[in-house]
Amino acid sequence: MRRLNKTSNDLPKISDLDVFRDQQTRFGLNPLKLMGGFVVCLMGVSVLFSISVILKDFNSNSILTVADAARVLHVAPPRDLEQDDPLAESVKHSEKLDSSSFEHDDKLLNGLLSGQFDEGSCLSRDQVASYRKQSPYKPSSYLVSRLRRYEALHKRCGPNTESYNRFVANLRDGEKYEESPDCKYLVWVSYSGLGNRILTLGSAFLYALLTDRVLLVDRGVDLDDLFCEPFPEASWLLPLDFPIIDQFKSLNQKSPECFGNMLKTSNGSSPSPSGYVYLHLVHDYDDHDKLFFCDQDQSFLQNVPWVIMKSDNYFIPSLFLMPTFEQELHNLFPEKETVFHFIGRYLFFPTNPIWGLITRYYNSYLAQANERIGIQVRVFDTRPGPFQYVLDQILACSLDNNVLPNINANESFITSSLGNQKSKAVLLTSLSSGYFEKIRDMYWEHPTVTGEVIQIFQPSHEGYQQTEKKMHHRKAWAEMYLLSLTDKLITSSWSTFGYVAQSLGGLNPWILYKPENETTPNPACTRAMSIEPCFHAPPFFDCKKRTGTDTGLVVPHVRHCEDMSWGLKLVNPSVSSVA
Repeated sequence: MRRLNKTSNDLPKISDLDVFRDQQTRFGLNPLKLMGGFVVCLMGVSVLFSISVILKDFNSNSILTVADAARVLHVAPPRDLEQDDPLAESVKHSEKLDSSSFEHDDKLLNGLLSGQFDEGSCLSRDQVASYRKQSPYKPSSYLVSRLRRYEALHKRCGPNTESYNRFVANLRDGEKYEESPDCKYLVWVSYSGLGNRILTLGSAFLYALLTDRVLLVDRGVDLDDLFCEPFPEASWLLPLDFPIIDQFKSLNQKSPECFGNMLKTSNGSSPSPSGYVYLHLVHDYDDHDKLFFCDQDQSFLQNVPWVIMKSDNYFIPSLFLMPTFEQELHNLFPEKETVFHFIGRYLFFPTNPIWGLITRYYNSYLAQANERIGIQVRVFDTRPGPFQYVLDQILACSLDNNVLPNINANESFITSSLGNQKSKAVLLTSLSSGYFEKIRDMYWEHPTVTGEVIQIFQPSHEGYQQTEKKMHHRKAWAEMYLLSLTDKLITSSWSTFGYVAQSLGGLNPWILYKPENETTPNPACTRAMSIEPCFHAPPFFDCKKRTGTDTGLVVPHVRHCEDMSWGLKLVNPSVSSVA
């Protein structure tokens, strides 16, 4: 076939045109067919253009609603919690939840946090506002101002400053106390399990705030691996070359430097021969140690530059019974049940590796649910579980209080419109996987009477508490924090793990009663009076009369705990005691 770009003098012959037509017909290149195909293409393009214009005018919220409905049945595949960048995870989270009703951009938490931290030094501090509901509580302006004042004190007197070096030299050389030291220190000794350490560290910080002391923390096995530095431009970590750091483990009630022992042997009339005083506030402390909570005996500590504290108790409720601190505490916390809520949110931010554990898990399993439920299970039975009476108790509490819906055992499927179908993500934490497996299977094998989709998740099941393992503590801290990000919470009696989660989250939990004789309690649980933790070993002593008394009946805002009848907790004064 000749080319068609010839001149008019070179027109093809008829025979050539016939050959050309034969080739067109043979290969389907009929001009009419080509023209028809071209018209059809034009019509298709026109229709697609019209659809794109219509969709462009759609309300974006409608599209998001459809997308959310489609996500209800989506279960993210398991992921390696040791990988991925928490910063990238947060970006993905923000993209997925940019229309969420609970995100907020108040990174400083109504002034609770300082704005002087470097961006990126602690990702959890920078990003947690996009994961947590805004607190219904606001810190008092006085608390905010006192925190800024404390930060200035810590910067002036903290590790490696001129003042710190001078007082450390005095301690090392055994020199006498200064009459009115310009810097005084409270050294918190790392002791007990992680939940206890978090609560006692919060207690120590409040005591330091009340007495104008600088809080320095013994890092123990892994404290610097768990928490970001809470104060701007100064570390709270006790330097490893502190003169008596190797003696911390041996300090006890019989030590010559022990506060209670000194009061017992010398009536508090002479200072410690070693240049410091040791406070033994562990659960086994005796009546002389408990005089720490009496005003007249606190005066002994007033000019001591170094106070070393060891505790496994959340002792803040008893500070509220001391007249010396009464007005200051009222100014700091007009709402009495918010003490650890604010202290915890101020002090405790997960380090970047642990924030990665938290965000990866949250984004994979919890973020898309309409409601997030936390269930924290702590069993004190030392035999291997799971135990049926504990499972029955968890289900009774969850179902009787409408935390979770009942199942329909007689139906295999309940019709529910996909657009109206709601989902609940249940985060269950326990050392055993048995409770998770049984509850998961129950909601897998049977539909709910409400038509809701129930998804059950458990991040880890370590089998037993491993207090000396770094990864065990990382996972425990991540799970406490994940529980604090839920909407409703069920916790176990006597568990500091649950106390930390409820206080950080500002959640009034349902507390599972401690079972007796392997029997499910009836009722299975009770609603907490407040979001505050319980002080498990308070003193029962009237400091003025020097006699025993029920310290749960002294003031309206300190009551006995729901889960431990002899314990003390802070409540708002209008709340009635259940004990």
